[in-house]
Amino acid sequence: MNERKFEITDAKSGAAFPVRVTTRAKESEIVGLDDMIVRVRLKAAPAGDPEANKELKTLLADALGVEQSKIEIVAGESGREKLVSIEGVTVSDIESKLRNT
Repeated sequence: MNERKFEITDAKSGAAFPVRVTTRAKESEIVGLDDMIVRVRLKAAPAGDPEANKELKTLLADALGVEQSKIEIVAGESGREKLVSIEGVTVSDIESKLRNT
């Protein structure tokens, strides 16, 4: 069985990257970028709940300076491992803004 490996990649209109979500945190925060995976802690629970996905989009929008409407969870919406696509950003934007958060 082949495991799909996600990584931060540029796309025609933006960038896509993997996110690993930990829930039930004291506060919502971006922990950082580790092994090309954005690690996030959310207050909401569980990770696949629509409120947790909304909280994730809000957190990423604020950190990257984009509108929430530009963010889409393209895979893993119901789990803690997600693939997120953001219109109007590049890999460089993501790495520079999220690496040292």
